[in-house]
Amino acid sequence: MPSSILPTMERKVRALLGGRGLRPLPQLSARKLEFLREVDILRDLTPDEMLWLKDTTEMVLFEPGQLIYNQSDEAEVLFILKRGRVQLYRTTSDGKKLEIATIGAGTFFGEMPIVGQRMHQAFAEAVEESLICVMSRDDVERLIARKPQVAIRMLEVLSERLSASESRIEALAFHGVPSRLATVLLRLDGGEGVRATHQELADMIGAYRETVTKTLDEFQRDGLVALSRGRVAIEDRARLREKL
Repeated sequence: MPSSILPTMERKVRALLGGRGLRPLPQLSARKLEFLREVDILRDLTPDEMLWLKDTTEMVLFEPGQLIYNQSDEAEVLFILKRGRVQLYRTTSDGKKLEIATIGAGTFFGEMPIVGQRMHQAFAEAVEESLICVMSRDDVERLIARKPQVAIRMLEVLSERLSASESRIEALAFHGVPSRLATVLLRLDGGEGVRATHQELADMIGAYRETVTKTLDEFQRDGLVALSRGRVAIEDRARLREKL
């Protein structure tokens, strides 16, 4: 298993910019404040607090497939995802991925017990090119001390994430692959199709890639979806809902 960059971050977040194939982003430093203003959990910060946060965080670009942290990492670091997608998952003894969540832009993830966010024994991997701001535990504690509302916003997000996880567990226990796959496609579709490989969809629903491919082929044959490389377009939402 390739190593992640997490231990480097805990020792000194700024050391990230020189390590393990990461891409420094000095050209985006002027826009960092703009990026942070768009993050929902930070919406209560004053202009001065935003400036402090801008100086505190580092912005790092992760390539698709790059590990952000792995199950052996024990450091406490918070990641704020500005752009891209990150998959959180665990692996079984035979190497099969079990997805915990796929994180989209504008939210956070990482190991931060202070707000009830625990990711030990899990992996975080960039699904696509991902722009991330990084904060150490000390910086998060200082931020929450300055602005307790941030902790409340974090707990709101974690509550929604827990509810989604419970729904996935229920689906795994009581629904077959067609129903679980239809649920994920309808949830992820933003009107322009679902950007995901068959393997990524399989990880999301706890199935084998071959089973997902066969099910998608059946959906396409029935006129429910249209398949292209790395994308699933929903053609008939009403009939796809009947699979739930």
